[in-house]
Amino acid sequence: MLIRRETPADPPAIHAVTAAAFARPDGALPMEARLVDEQRRDEGWLPALSLVATDPGGEVIGHVVCTRGRVGAVPALGLGPLSVRPDRQRRGVGLGLMHAVLGAADALGEPLVALLGSPDYYGRYGFRTSTEYGIDPPDPKYGKFFQVRTLAAYDPAVTGVFQFCGAFERL
Repeated sequence: MLIRRETPADPPAIHAVTAAAFARPDGALPMEARLVDEQRRDEGWLPALSLVATDPGGEVIGHVVCTRGRVGAVPALGLGPLSVRPDRQRRGVGLGLMHAVLGAADALGEPLVALLGSPDYYGRYGFRTSTEYGIDPPDPKYGKFFQVRTLAAYDPAVTGVFQFCGAFERL
């Protein structure tokens, strides 16, 4: 497996991987597939933080993206979606993508990454309930599922409500 930045040729494969990873029983296009398409059109899009995992033949088998978010006026990152093709799940693809994107975000001097997801899954990457850091979710209903992972540039004085990029609001 190789993890690299998304290229201009990758969006159709990323869309297909995301749609398959979040497939709905009714066959409707999952919100996550629409979200990743919408994120590319958003001012919060950060090309350096859209990563794909490819198999030895170069086929896209996974994707992760972070976009520009904010805690109050302070820039931060919103992560998601993280997608792995169903036939490649539970084989380390998601693990590799998460480590790569968190490492890239840290190297870029980002202070923290926030996401909405399973505490059991994301806890293994150091994510904790956002309120432990004084950061409130954009929607109080998110509760323990809204999580934050601090990075080297984190400043504990940064508190307030987290806002994802506009693509999240439009869906």
